[in-house]
Amino acid sequence: MTAIALTIAGSDSGGGAGIQADLKTFSSLGVYGASVMTAVTAQNTRTVAAVHHVPTPMIAAQIETVLSDLSVDVIKIGMLATTEIIECVVDSLNDWTRPLIIDPVMIAKSGDSLLADNAVDTLLQKLLPRADVLTPNLPETARLLDMPVATKPEEIIEQGQLLCDRVAGAVLMKGGHALGDDCTDILITGRGPDTIHTFTAKRQRTRNTHGTGCTLSSAIAATIARGLDLPQATRAAHDYLHRAIGAADTLSIGHGHGPVHHFWEHWEK
Repeated sequence: MTAIALTIAGSDSGGGAGIQADLKTFSSLGVYGASVMTAVTAQNTRTVAAVHHVPTPMIAAQIETVLSDLSVDVIKIGMLATTEIIECVVDSLNDWTRPLIIDPVMIAKSGDSLLADNAVDTLLQKLLPRADVLTPNLPETARLLDMPVATKPEEIIEQGQLLCDRVAGAVLMKGGHALGDDCTDILITGRGPDTIHTFTAKRQRTRNTHGTGCTLSSAIAATIARGLDLPQATRAAHDYLHRAIGAADTLSIGHGHGPVHHFWEHWEK
């Protein structure tokens, strides 16, 4: 059977993040990608100039139509900008029982907000309890918990455990916003022994990191679709993103935060 992953997310007209990054990641990792668009953004490497939210009946129709025909192995959820869109997606996935990866997209690389303030509670109460894997960065975690941004490893783990109490599965605390020469992602699967897994790579000095969060979560989805367990999938996704960031400067895209190079392995050949 062909491995299939579905992304439910917003469109990035600049091609570096959102649905475009998800589909590139799926394809690069040998997984067929389907998509449900929740928003259209007028976006480039420097700014989000405008956002149009797709009407909820159309979002529901996309989900129903894809799932009625394609044998989807895993769903990755990204930008859900409003309470109404979150509720629509939750209702549309009422019968979904396979892995669900949620990247709580809240702020673009440019600093523009992508989630309405009044939608945070809906996200926490209605969608996150469905997550098999939640992949927040440190500022997103702080906003979800209404706490200061964690700066120390013990604070990061503590906040990750607090989020883990709210989800069905695990939380991957992304370390891209932390300080230091190393970038460490921490996978937290509970509070007991052997529930913390760390994945560390040397921090790469580049401004071309647009779409890193989308890429990491969709890489986890793709590797799960191909049969890896969660720690294995997280390791493979972490390594893939590290290589994609390392090759980002070989591209010349825009004048702001450029994208990572999703196809570094294929284009070099």
